[in-house]
Amino acid sequence: MVQKTVEPDITKLIAPLNMNGLQGRMLTAPATKSGKREMLLVYGHHAKLERWWSLVQNLQEYGTVTMPDLPGFGGMDNFYKIGKQPTVDNYADYLASFIKMRYKKRRITIIGISFGFVVATRMLQRYPELVGKVDILVSMVGFMHHDDFLLKPRTRRVFRVLCRLFGTRPVAFFIRYAFLNGAVIRNVYANMPSGKRRLSTMDPFAVDELMKFEVMLWQINDVSTHWRTTSEFLGIDNCTQRIDLPVWHVASKNDHYLDAEITKQHMLVVFNACHQTLIEAKAHTPNLTAGKEEMRMMIPPALQRELQRK
Repeated sequence: MVQKTVEPDITKLIAPLNMNGLQGRMLTAPATKSGKREMLLVYGHHAKLERWWSLVQNLQEYGTVTMPDLPGFGGMDNFYKIGKQPTVDNYADYLASFIKMRYKKRRITIIGISFGFVVATRMLQRYPELVGKVDILVSMVGFMHHDDFLLKPRTRRVFRVLCRLFGTRPVAFFIRYAFLNGAVIRNVYANMPSGKRRLSTMDPFAVDELMKFEVMLWQINDVSTHWRTTSEFLGIDNCTQRIDLPVWHVASKNDHYLDAEITKQHMLVVFNACHQTLIEAKAHTPNLTAGKEEMRMMIPPALQRELQRK
C-alpha cells in the first residue's frame, strides 16, 4: 500500500503580530530535521507569508524559520497608520525592533529576499550592534544599488518619478479601485515579457492558479506603500557603510530586473566576501505558485552546505 504524504497546514504556524502599533501576522515553522539554526526570513516586494511557504518548507531542514509581515505588505497595517512613511530606513528600524523583541541574546541567520535583503542590509548598517548576532547572511536575488537594475539610467529616473506620483494617497486610491481588478491584472501580466516567459511553459490549470494568486497579492498589499517603496529602491544606495560579514548571494541567470555581476561588485564594497551562485529561475524568482521541489533551487548546494555547518 502506498502511504500518502500529509501536507503540513500553514495556518497552524501563523500567529498575530503586533509591532509598534501595527497589526500583521508572523509565521513560525519549526525544524523538520536536526538543524538547530534560528532563521529570520525577510520577504520582498509584492508578497505575503503564503507566497514563500514552499521556500520555508525547504529551509525547515536547517532549523526554525520565522517570517514576519512587513508594514503595508501581506495585509499588515501600513506605516501611514502611525504617521510614518514607507522608507527603507523605517523598514530597517522595524526589522531591528523585531529582532530585539524576538531573539534577544540568540544568534540568527538572516535570509533576505529581493527588497527584503535591502531592508536587512540597511538594518545592519543602522544598528551595527546587531551584526554580531548574525551567523550567516543570505541574499536571495537581493540588490544593493540603483545601478544593479537593468534599466537605462534615464528610464530608471523616469520610473522613479512616476512611482513616487503613483504612491501619493489620492492617486494610489484611484489606481486601487480603477485598475487593480482581476481582468486588468491578468491582461497586463500576460502581456509583459516576464509574464509571457512564465506562462508559455505552464498548463492552463497552473496558469489560472498563478493568476488568482497574482490578483490577490495586488489587492491585499497597500498600493501607496507598493509604489513608494518601488520609488525608494529605484534610487537605493546601500554601499555607503561597511558590514563586517560575508554574504551568500543567490542570483537568477534570467533575472529581468537585476544585473548579477554588478550586484556582486556592489556587495563586495560593503561585505567581507560575496559567495554568489546563479540559479536557473525563469525570471527574478520562481513563480508565485512554485511547489517545494521547484523552490529548492533557491537554496543551491553551496548554501545548503553552509546552512548545515554547526
